[in-house]
Amino acid sequence: MRSLGAGERGSAPADFVLVGSLATVLALGIVQLALILHMRNCLVDAAASAARYGSLADRSRDQARDRAEELVTSSVGSSYASDISVLDAKIGGVDAVEVRIRAPLPIIGLLGPAGTIEVAGHAPAL
Repeated sequence: MRSLGAGERGSAPADFVLVGSLATVLALGIVQLALILHMRNCLVDAAASAARYGSLADRSRDQARDRAEELVTSSVGSSYASDISVLDAKIGGVDAVEVRIRAPLPIIGLLGPAGTIEVAGHAPAL
């Protein structure tokens, strides 16, 4: 008599390798997505904090830019703090300070190509 699973003898190691590889790639993709979202949230927070800092009556736009650079450098690294601009804007008819940060989009770890992510923070000018 022949057993039912005799023709599939030895397929478990191949299944393990294929499923393990797929699970590893999926897990690394989720970790990379979490890293991108964390970096974006850090940049948004730095832009908003710098805009609030720059909107104070005794602060200048250059000080807001320096503050944004300091926050970005301390949270995600100095390579992400190279393109920061501070502008005067009108939002809903109210004068505001706008801080824009453009940074490379990380694709593998914190390394990335020329593609960028742009975030902005606003605060009413006092």
